[in-house]
Amino acid sequence: MTLQRLEGFYWVARTGGYARAARTFPYPITQPGVHQQVRRLETEVGVRLFERVGKDQVALTPAGQALFDVVAPFYEQLPALEARLKGGQVGGTLKIHAGGHLLRHLMPSWLQRLQSRRPDISVSLTEASTAQPKALLSGEADLVVDWFPTLPEGVQVREVAQVRAFVAAPTHGPYAVKGKVPMSALSKTPFIAYQSDRTLRGLQEQALREQGISPRVLFTADSSDTILGFVAAGLGFSLVPSLVEGGPRLAGVLAWPVVHARAKFAVHAAWRRREVLSPLIEAALEVAPR
Repeated sequence: MTLQRLEGFYWVARTGGYARAARTFPYPITQPGVHQQVRRLETEVGVRLFERVGKDQVALTPAGQALFDVVAPFYEQLPALEARLKGGQVGGTLKIHAGGHLLRHLMPSWLQRLQSRRPDISVSLTEASTAQPKALLSGEADLVVDWFPTLPEGVQVREVAQVRAFVAAPTHGPYAVKGKVPMSALSKTPFIAYQSDRTLRGLQEQALREQGISPRVLFTADSSDTILGFVAAGLGFSLVPSLVEGGPRLAGVLAWPVVHARAKFAVHAAWRRREVLSPLIEAALEVAPR
């Protein structure tokens, strides 16, 4: 069944006659032309779709009604779709990959603004343990939001946040601190490190080296939340990134910023470079935090 013949069938069914269908068609066509489209469609499907009920008046047969029920929604939605296409208001699913901390502290308000402005866009979120801009090139993600040590060719970015490094130490237990202390004072305290995120693990190790300390790594974990839970349990101290002003806030944890010129990191939204920016990505960037 070709779209052209289905279109003729739709307009005849909607107007109830061949002459009226020809006058209503969105482009010039003769009554014989419309009749020919319908007759060829009936030949293709092997059943009558209309029966004559009066002069230039037809009604749908049961088979014709079944076909109309399927075809009508498509043709009736075309004008609205055309307007959305011309206005760039094309909905769909936006695939975003982001680190766990960013999913919890950066994305909710961002997505709330996007939903408020563009309810036709749905979002598929994936928590990524490490920044993987290659997911953009493979099509797995439309946006990757994270801190990127390097970026491959063919990727564009926009800064959306600043993350600062914080010392997180327990307030109780054998390694408790009673206030903000120099990191060197924690040299005998076990350290809780990132496990699978090599980028964050490397930043932790770099910061410890710059402070001239080499504490024993007692535990490793995959997320900042898990690490902070270990700190709150009094098992050791750690270094974690935070978007929250003043650092992580958790019972049993005392946090203070790392005093170092490289203790702040830019968070970027990254997308694949194209000649024409995807309307979904453009909509997300319009309401992105600055």
